[in-house]
Amino acid sequence: MATASTVQLSPRQNLQFAVPDLTSDAAQTTSKLLQDNHEQHHIFFNQQGFHNHIAHHLVTIFALGATSQELQQQYTNNQDYHRPLHRSASVQNHVFEDEAAIMAHLGKGRHYPDFLTFFQSEISKSSWQEVLQKYLFSGTALAETLFIRLWSSIYHPLIHLGFAIESAQPALVAEALAETAVHDAWIGSYLKPAEAAANVNRDRPSKSIVELIEAMHIDQILRNAVRWSDSSMLRDGIISRAGDRMVGYASQYHLQSTDDLESKTAEMINAVAYFTGGAQRDEYKPKYDFYYIHSLNSSIFFSTFLEQKWLSDAQRRRLLEWKVWNDLIMYASRKAPEPRLDLVRAYKPKQPSGWGQIFDRVKTTPDDGHAAKLVRALAHGQRVCAPYEERQDFKLKHDDWLQLGHMAIDSVEAAGPTWVRSTGFDEAWDEVPRAQL
Repeated sequence: MATASTVQLSPRQNLQFAVPDLTSDAAQTTSKLLQDNHEQHHIFFNQQGFHNHIAHHLVTIFALGATSQELQQQYTNNQDYHRPLHRSASVQNHVFEDEAAIMAHLGKGRHYPDFLTFFQSEISKSSWQEVLQKYLFSGTALAETLFIRLWSSIYHPLIHLGFAIESAQPALVAEALAETAVHDAWIGSYLKPAEAAANVNRDRPSKSIVELIEAMHIDQILRNAVRWSDSSMLRDGIISRAGDRMVGYASQYHLQSTDDLESKTAEMINAVAYFTGGAQRDEYKPKYDFYYIHSLNSSIFFSTFLEQKWLSDAQRRRLLEWKVWNDLIMYASRKAPEPRLDLVRAYKPKQPSGWGQIFDRVKTTPDDGHAAKLVRALAHGQRVCAPYEERQDFKLKHDDWLQLGHMAIDSVEAAGPTWVRSTGFDEAWDEVPRAQL
């Protein structure tokens, strides 16, 4: 049984996207490896705050049909460079007996083991759903700062929480909340004003996400707000130099209580796949932008959120609005390149196939989870966007998704860097092989 300290997956797990006939052996192996990661590894694998993706990777390739041997091999490939957990003997949950004590320790990576212990204890007293309601959605000062921190560091706490909820694993929920607690909150200097401005605009019709992407692409002031030398193109570029302008764009997207959340979720998924997959250059072989893929890889969980009866419609709307506002600033932060669907549609796959063969390749390719998550998110996107693809604001149509899947697996298997980093800059493409014209 899955508990706050024990991981237990089932081959009948209600995962958001999975191939048929997952096996008991694979579920048992995934559970064992997730348990080892839970007990042995810190959420940051180094002192610079780089994230532990083991849980993301294992759940993803389990969903894509990985065998026990494939799961073990990928775990072995990645475990050696991870930091040990080192639960502190001097700082334990007694530090977090009240909200003030919790607030005093937020944003400090060394306290991840202590937050993990604390949230495991809280979940054991009630349920993971009640703990999430209390610590993310209750509206207290603590819940609000944790909700902001959920969106920090290119979606990583959000993605971890998404996997935890999708797999219904209380131990992963505790990990996700502890991870959230040790992140900083500066993204709130954009997201909170965006929410306030959107509230003012709620009596006006909302723009579509694609309309805003197109407007941002031609806004030279916004595009020039980021510089190659910026330490953080989000914080030091967009927020610092064009924060009010960015809030102005974000506030034009908002949801009404009467909006259909299923179609709005599909619109978000289509839009992020459009600007992520379309961020290509005709003189280079395809590569995905490392930052943009996080917008796409996190999108799958918003279908999961729709299925959670313990979330209210108002909470689902807030989650989706913050996701779109975060996607918009992520798009702007890499210099808002034009999405090139012509290049996507003209692409010639190295090994033309259906999704199954792409899954087989990505399950075994050397990876820390990013590539597998990308492929799975694209396959999920094709499914959820299919009912709406005749709409003008859904730029990606049915066949585009498989093209993007081929581009993803071909690009990570190809020579050169696995990803481009900050795709709108010429410098990001310096080491990418040239296309054969």
